[in-house]
Amino acid sequence: MWEVPESAGRAAAASRHVEIDDDALRRFAARMAGPGTSPPPWDAAGHFFDGTEKTVAYLMVLDTLNFCFWAPSGERRWEVRFEDSYLAGYVGLASALTRAMERGAPLDSAAWLARVNIGELTRVLGGRGTLQLMEERAAALRELGRVLLTDYGGRAHLLVEEAGGSAVALARLLAVKLPSFRDNALFHGRTVWFLKRAQILAADLHGSFGGRHWGMFEDMDRITAFADYKVPQVLRQLGILRYSPELASRVDSLDPIPAGSDEEIEIRAATITAVERMRRTSAAAGGRLLPHELDWMLWSMGQDDRFREKPYHRTVTVFY
Repeated sequence: MWEVPESAGRAAAASRHVEIDDDALRRFAARMAGPGTSPPPWDAAGHFFDGTEKTVAYLMVLDTLNFCFWAPSGERRWEVRFEDSYLAGYVGLASALTRAMERGAPLDSAAWLARVNIGELTRVLGGRGTLQLMEERAAALRELGRVLLTDYGGRAHLLVEEAGGSAVALARLLAVKLPSFRDNALFHGRTVWFLKRAQILAADLHGSFGGRHWGMFEDMDRITAFADYKVPQVLRQLGILRYSPELASRVDSLDPIPAGSDEEIEIRAATITAVERMRRTSAAAGGRLLPHELDWMLWSMGQDDRFREKPYHRTVTVFY
C-alpha cells in the first residue's frame, strides 16, 4: 500500500467542503491525452547543477525551504532581483540558492547547515519583501544538517542512496528522519499523508539528473501530485474542484484556512485524488503523463494570469 494516494482518496471521499467534478475532469484529461502534449521541461537554467554530490545537496536544501511563499495581507511578497526583473516564490528561491552556490555559499556543508541562524539564511537568500516562517526555515535546515552529520557522514547523496532507487522509499525515509518533511494530518480520526516536499525532492532529483544516477527511480509512476496551493487553484479555475459556498467565500476573501482544518485537508486530498483520476482517465485515452508530470503542467498553468482569477487558499504551514 502507498499511503499517500490511499489516505488522500479516503479523505476526498468523505469531504464536505470540496467536490471533484468528474465531467470537467474527463474533459481536461482528454485534452492531456491529445497528440503533442508533454510535461514542461526541467528548468535547468533556474537550478544549480554540476552533476556531482553538490547538486544533490542543493536540491535537498531547496526542498527543505520550499514552502509558504505568499505574503501576509498588507505586506509585499518576497522576491529576488535577477538582471532587470524580479523572481518570486519557488522560482525565486531556486534561483537565489543557485546564485548562492555559485558564489561559494556552503549550502553543501552539513556542518554549516546544522548551525545556521536566521540572519545567515536571510543573507544567503537576499531579496526584498516578506518571506514568512524564516525561523522555521532555519530550524529545518539545522535539522537537516544534524541528521546528515549523525547518520550520513554529512553527505546528502548517501541519504538518497539509502532509498535504493525508489522515490516512494525516499519520501518515506525523509518523513522518518526529518520531522519537517513529515507532512500528514488527522482527518476524522485517521491519518492522511501528503508528503508534498518529500515527494517533490524525488521529482526534482529525477528532473535535474535526467532520470539517471541520483535521479534514477524505478517507481516515479507512484509519485502523486504535490498538494500545495497553486495546483488546487488551477483545478478550481478549470471547474475540476468545486468548493462549498462557505469555503469559496473564505478562500476568495483571503481568509486564512488553518493548517490541519477539515477544509485544508479536503483541498489537498481532493488535489491528489483529482490528479490520480486524471492520470487514469488520460491513460485510457492513450495519454502517457504521470501524476507528477500532470502536476508540473498544472503548476505551470498557474503562472498564467488566466488561472489566477480565483485566489489560492492561504494556509501558514511548513509543508507547502
